Amino acid sequence: MNDAVIAAHRDGILTAASLMVGAPGAADAVVLAKATPSLRVGLHVVLVESRPLLPPERIPDLVQADGCFRTDMARMGAGIFFRRDVRAQAAAEIAAQFAAFAATGLPLDHVNAHKHFHLHPTLGDLLLEIGARYGMKAARVPLEPRDVLRRIEPVPKMLGDTALAAWAKMQRRRFARASVLTPDAVFGLSWSGAMTGTRLAGLIENLPPGLNEIYLHPATSGGFAGSAPDYDYAGEFAGLRAPEVLNAANHYKGRRGGFADFQAAGYNAAPL
Repeated sequence: MNDAVIAAHRDGILTAASLMVGAPGAADAVVLAKATPSLRVGLHVVLVESRPLLPPERIPDLVQADGCFRTDMARMGAGIFFRRDVRAQAAAEIAAQFAAFAATGLPLDHVNAHKHFHLHPTLGDLLLEIGARYGMKAARVPLEPRDVLRRIEPVPKMLGDTALAAWAKMQRRRFARASVLTPDAVFGLSWSGAMTGTRLAGLIENLPPGLNEIYLHPATSGGFAGSAPDYDYAGEFAGLRAPEVLNAANHYKGRRGGFADFQAAGYNAAPL
């Protein structure tokens, strides 16, 4: 994944990446990012499907017997919401991940969370509270306009779309009140793990006005530890460098970059 990110930035259209500070390749990613200062790097907060930074005994309600984070997001989310002790454990782990990112010396371009877990109202508040201490100025809130997707290919309505959009809009308002920049639109939910060159080029050609984020999961190959069996990592890597995508990007009339580039230009997201 690290190799794909650097290559897609150097030879493709990738402008930013998100770092999982507790992942096995984190140290290598930091070295590569420091050697590639034009790549914007943010923090990918992880509270599910990975290993925590803190010792398991400090966050017993967030981990399984093997020391990895729990995978039952609904039950864990309920515990975080209703139990003060579980909420304190989540806060401690989130703070540890922010501190680990700060220790890298990389500028913090943005923050997002694995599985968009920060849509959880309590975790969203913790992200704002802890992030403020570490200079968080931008975050992803996954609001995906499906009418844009339908200009490219038929996209069925999915169960939970309305609820997800409602939660995302609520979180976007909370982030805006805290002066944290969020995109006007985010693309990557419906085609997660399947962002082909054709789809990516189609999105670029049909982007709505405002600040848009398109996210992918590029890697030179699949089959690595923690990979999703149905994700086409190599296909998404190829898409970022595909001729039709490069052509669409070259004809795109808007600016491209990381969140910091838009903030430097004085961009503020439109209110909902």
